[in-house]
Amino acid sequence: MADDFAGLATALDSPARDADAVTPSDSQPLAAVSRALYVGGSGTLAVEMLSGATVTLAEAQAGMIYPLRVRRVLATGTTASGIVALR
Repeated sequence: MADDFAGLATALDSPARDADAVTPSDSQPLAAVSRALYVGGSGTLAVEMLSGATVTLAEAQAGMIYPLRVRRVLATGTTASGIVALR
């Protein structure tokens, strides 16, 4: 399949090129740092940011994309479901 955009540089505001389903874990990092997180089911989202800071987002809404550079989605404190890391 042709990709008319293959020669363009990828920036943080570019569409995602890859995605991984997320299993929240307090010890395992994501396969790669995310560009954004998609939340499939509403709930709380506890994450470790690229900087190492830990933050909890209360009431993350289903169907939303959150532009977060995250290296880990924490099991402790996360009740949101259907989380996908966009890269």
